[in-house]
Amino acid sequence: MESLFVLLALLALLFAGIPVGIALTATGTGLLLLKGIPIAGVPEEFLASFNSFILLAVPIFLLTSNILLKAGVAKDLFDAVQRWVGGIRGGVAVATIISCGIFAAISGSSVAVAAMIGTVAIPEMTRRGYDRPFVMGTLAAGATLGILIPPSIPLIVYAAVAEESTASMFLAGIGPGLCLVAAFLVYCLVKSHRGGAPETGDAMDDPRSRLTLSIKAAPTIIIALTMIGGIYAGIFTPTESSAVGLTMTLVYVLVLRRSLDFKGLREAVVGAGLTTANLLLIIGGANVFGKALLLYRIPFEISNWIATNIETAGLFVLIVTALLLVLGLFLEGIAMILIVLPVLLPSLGVNGIDPVWFGIYFVLMIELALITPPVGMNLFVIQSVARSDLNEVIRGVIPYVVIMMGMVALIYYVPSIVLYIPFSG
Repeated sequence: MESLFVLLALLALLFAGIPVGIALTATGTGLLLLKGIPIAGVPEEFLASFNSFILLAVPIFLLTSNILLKAGVAKDLFDAVQRWVGGIRGGVAVATIISCGIFAAISGSSVAVAAMIGTVAIPEMTRRGYDRPFVMGTLAAGATLGILIPPSIPLIVYAAVAEESTASMFLAGIGPGLCLVAAFLVYCLVKSHRGGAPETGDAMDDPRSRLTLSIKAAPTIIIALTMIGGIYAGIFTPTESSAVGLTMTLVYVLVLRRSLDFKGLREAVVGAGLTTANLLLIIGGANVFGKALLLYRIPFEISNWIATNIETAGLFVLIVTALLLVLGLFLEGIAMILIVLPVLLPSLGVNGIDPVWFGIYFVLMIELALITPPVGMNLFVIQSVARSDLNEVIRGVIPYVVIMMGMVALIYYVPSIVLYIPFSG
C-alpha cells in the first residue's frame, strides 16, 4: 500500500508539470517528514550525490558534444562516409546510420547526435527524393545509438547507481551497439529497395576525391577510436577518456579546423552547463527519494514480492519491459534509471540476472523511450531540425521500434553479445 501511495504522489507531481528533479526531492522530503525524520539532512544527501569521480565525465561529454555541434564537424564525416557508400541504392541512409554510430562514440548523448547528423543528413535525403517518414525515422532511431555505443551518459549514471565498473558497462555496450547498427543498416537497404529511396545512388567519386574527404574526416574517427581504445586497453578510465576526448576535440576544432569562434565556444559551454545542472538536479533529487524508499523498505518489499511470485528470469524481464515501456512514455531516460533501478537492484540476484547485462538492457529500453511519444526527445529534435510534422517522424520510427524490441529479445537469449567483451579479458 505504501508503494502505491509513493508512486501516485510522484506521478501526480510529474503530471502537474513540475520538473523531475524537484518532484523527486519534494516526494522524498515529504516521505521523510511523514516518518518524523528531520529534514536538516536533506541538503547534505542532495549534495553528497554529486561527489563522484564517475559523474565528472558527464559534463565533459556534454561539452564535447556541444563543441562538435557548434563547430559543424558532422558534415565532414557525413560527406566522407557518403562517398564510400553513396553509389548504392539507399546509400545516404546507410551513411546516416554509420555517421550516427561514429559520433555516438564521442558524444555520449542521443540528442546531440540527432542534432549534429540531422542538420546535415535530412536536407541531403529529402533533396534526393527519399521517403520523408523513412528519413525522419532513420535519423531519430540512428541517434539513439548515442547512449548505447560507449561512451554513454546513461551508462555512467547506471554504473554510479548500481556500483558497477563504468569501463565494464562501456565495453558491454560495444557488442549490442554494433549489432543494432547492423540491424538498422539491413532495414535501410531493404526499405530503400522497396521504394524508400531513389532507384539509383550517386555516382562514386574518383579515388582522389574520396581520399581527400576521408582525410578531412579522419580526426573525428581518431578521436572516437582513441576514447574507446584507451578504455579497452586500460590506458585510462572512462572519466579520463572524456577529458582526453575533449582535449583532442578542442585541438581539432580550434587549431586544425578553425571552425569555432569564441562566441560558439561560449555557447557550447553555457549549453553544457545548463544540461549538466538539469541532470544533477535529477540525480540529487533521486538520491533523496532513494533514501526515503530505503527507509520505507519499499525496494525490499518489492524484491520479496518478486521472489515469491515471479518464478523465472524471463517473466521478470517481461514485467520490467512492460513497466519501462510505460514509464518511457512520460519520463526522461536518466530519471527512469534513478527512480526504477534502486527498486529493482535487490531483485536481480534473486533471478540470477547479471547487473552489467541488465544495464545494457535498461539502456536499450531508454532508447525506445527516446523515440516513443508523447515525450520521446529524439522525435522533437528531428521534427525541429526538419521542420516536419510529428506524425511523419512517428510513422518513420515504428519499424525501428520493432527492431529494437527484437534486439532486447536477442540479448536475452544470447547474453554473450553483452558480456563477452567486458569479461573476455
